[in-house]
Amino acid sequence: MLLNPMKPFSHLTLSASAGLLAFAAVNANLQAADTKNSSKTTTPEIPKSVFVIPSSPKDGRDPFFPNSTRLYEAAVIKTTQSTAIASLTLKGISGEADHRYVIINNHTFAAGDEGDVISSGVKIHLRCIEIKQNSAVIEADGQRSELFLAN
Repeated sequence: MLLNPMKPFSHLTLSASAGLLAFAAVNANLQAADTKNSSKTTTPEIPKSVFVIPSSPKDGRDPFFPNSTRLYEAAVIKTTQSTAIASLTLKGISGEADHRYVIINNHTFAAGDEGDVISSGVKIHLRCIEIKQNSAVIEADGQRSELFLAN
């Protein structure tokens, strides 16, 4: 009688080959699913960051300097500067009709001149746009306004 030396291992090779076939089938199914999903996916929309500067401690704080109050001080200065612009006064107009000068808070300007004026304790950088008969058009802090002569 001839003995087959591979006989004890035949069930192992059979189970190993069955396992490989099952692995190949699962892998093929996964690859097919990936190709289906990749054709349907679009690039995700990246959200835009929005930063809001708080005007008081209850609205928020600086995460890097939580005890700092500089954010709130900047908000107060903006409000003070806009009220200071409203308190600018046109004190006089002089010169010929084609070359006029105005006096705003004790500083003299011609049309097109820029300079710093102190109003309500705040320094304001303004530009004289136009000088009219009884008024002057100025631009300060990004906003235009017209100052009239006081009677």
